[in-house]
Amino acid sequence: MLLELARWLAHDIRGFNVFNYITLRAVLATLTALIISFMVGPKMIRKLTEYKVGQAVRDDGPQTHLIKAGTPTMGGALILVAIAIATLLWGDLHNKYIWVVLVTTLGFGAVGWVDDYRKVVHKNPKGLSAKAKYFWQSVIGFGVAIFLFKTSVTPVETTLIFPFFKHLVLPLSAVGFIVLTYLVIVGSSNAVNLTDGLDGLAIMPTVMVGSALAIFAYVAGHLYFSKYLGVPYVAGSGELMVFCAAMAGAGLGFLWFNAYPAEVFMGDVGALALGAALGVVAVIVRQEIVLFIMGGVFVVETFSVALQVMYFKYTKHKTGVGQRIFLMAPLHHHYEQKGWKETQVVVRFWIITMMLVLVGLSTLKLR
Repeated sequence: MLLELARWLAHDIRGFNVFNYITLRAVLATLTALIISFMVGPKMIRKLTEYKVGQAVRDDGPQTHLIKAGTPTMGGALILVAIAIATLLWGDLHNKYIWVVLVTTLGFGAVGWVDDYRKVVHKNPKGLSAKAKYFWQSVIGFGVAIFLFKTSVTPVETTLIFPFFKHLVLPLSAVGFIVLTYLVIVGSSNAVNLTDGLDGLAIMPTVMVGSALAIFAYVAGHLYFSKYLGVPYVAGSGELMVFCAAMAGAGLGFLWFNAYPAEVFMGDVGALALGAALGVVAVIVRQEIVLFIMGGVFVVETFSVALQVMYFKYTKHKTGVGQRIFLMAPLHHHYEQKGWKETQVVVRFWIITMMLVLVGLSTLKLR
């Protein structure tokens, strides 16, 4: 929006040409999203408190979490508003990828909002049923996958790239690409959602991974840099740097209120949306495996739940008594049960994510 205004003004004032630089607009998107979060956050928290949109704490969870009951949730709506406004202001609205990531993010956010609304307003502990949730996630996921395949211009846009290997690539068929895209988007969405169980635990890794993806997007969208670094060139993908920057700014703004002890929780409306956003950006810039590496905390949290459930069912079927691998799942609760303080778990998971992000970024050169 503002880019179009700047381009129009540049006809008479050449200085406005500076807004054509993606890096500048990315910085401005970060600051815009951050400022929106700081301005809207306190008012939103007050309104959520007035409406008694409080978090219900599970009885079978850590006993230390019982004091969090009633803390306002659905704060993820603040993140989505900040991302959307900042992206629309500073992004190139003629770029198809901008609209793809926005529609995906807001679509998954809508699914999460309905789930949260039923839980906290209608007092339905189950919220949106698992079948209904996965159905709508699948509709959006497959829709985005089909759109990306249909609008792909070059073969590289549908090729699976293996990091650390210069010439190891796997061309994907239509079915292969669509299924992979679906799994990455829906999988990352639910992985972030499962990780969102402690104050600040999910949002900071999201910011770090999103910021790293911004670098990948910039390189993938730059013909010279992509060729020099051996990264797939995807025309127009560089504009996603603005979106990722807005996501980082909105995430940091939200963390201001979500840091321990949290004044507000993001809820499914934020977690499902942010996870899907990371997934679709990774697909567009052809870095699905790198996302798997950088989002290792999300991956391990998800597998801890899956393993716990499968092992419990298996042992119950074999012996009649279900047994557990972890003291409690997801994994962050396991460490709480072992005696780690909540802040220790959160900061240590942040450190692990930072190291994994650096490993992911190293694939830009190590090939």
